[in-house]
Amino acid sequence: MKKVLVSLFMAVAMVLPVSAADYNASNRVQEVGQNLLTKNGITTANVKFTVVSGAVDNSNYQTDKVVNISSSELSYAGNDNEVAAVVANELGHIICGHSTRSRFVELLQAQTGANVTTNETVSTFAANYKATKEDKEADIMATELMVNAGYNPLALIVVNTKQTGTYWETLQGKPANAERAMNVYNYVAYAFPAKVKAGYGCNEYRNFLTYANNVVADRQANKKQDAKNTKAQAKAKKNSTSTLSKFKTRGGMSGWDAAYSILNAQ
Repeated sequence: MKKVLVSLFMAVAMVLPVSAADYNASNRVQEVGQNLLTKNGITTANVKFTVVSGAVDNSNYQTDKVVNISSSELSYAGNDNEVAAVVANELGHIICGHSTRSRFVELLQAQTGANVTTNETVSTFAANYKATKEDKEADIMATELMVNAGYNPLALIVVNTKQTGTYWETLQGKPANAERAMNVYNYVAYAFPAKVKAGYGCNEYRNFLTYANNVVADRQANKKQDAKNTKAQAKAKKNSTSTLSKFKTRGGMSGWDAAYSILNAQ
């Protein structure tokens, strides 16, 4: 009888999912990252995913093929969908060429001696705006990568809202990273409505929906705002599809990477 009970316990243990407490997000980064690349038709040759502490810098991706992933961001990931959200966001930044853009401007200034004017200034406000804008763009790209690889893109919302909100967000009754989370929700609802319908089974997502449903209801009550949102999502879809396609055509190089390479060779 004792042997039967032991065998039964082992059989049950094998089919039960690993609990969040036992889940090691860092150990899943390499496999999840490779899956994201493979399922999106992006070359995986010599690409390595590395977990790092502190600020993440992927500006050398074109030379070392290393994708650095933040350990602090991974601390909010409790399953493969959420690890994919963290990894796909970093890939999104690489595909969009965000780090290389800054290097290109710096190199152009050094070679020409000119003060290259960009849309950003050195002020803290503008720097924060630029970071938020780039994260939102990377999140849209991450959504595409995740859906193509079979992950739930709503995990992007969960990872963002698991974090500690700012004082202003708390004061307004908004979830953490509300702007980024809502950006993802709007895009998924437009591009992959079945994903929104299926949902995501955790308290963080349910709490976010309490906020998001009110935002959507207010927008839909205003025909101009609703039309503006639809137009914005259509543009985002077109841009993300085009950017990803060109990245693959160039053999894993963003437009800014290509420009930097040409300028650096001169």
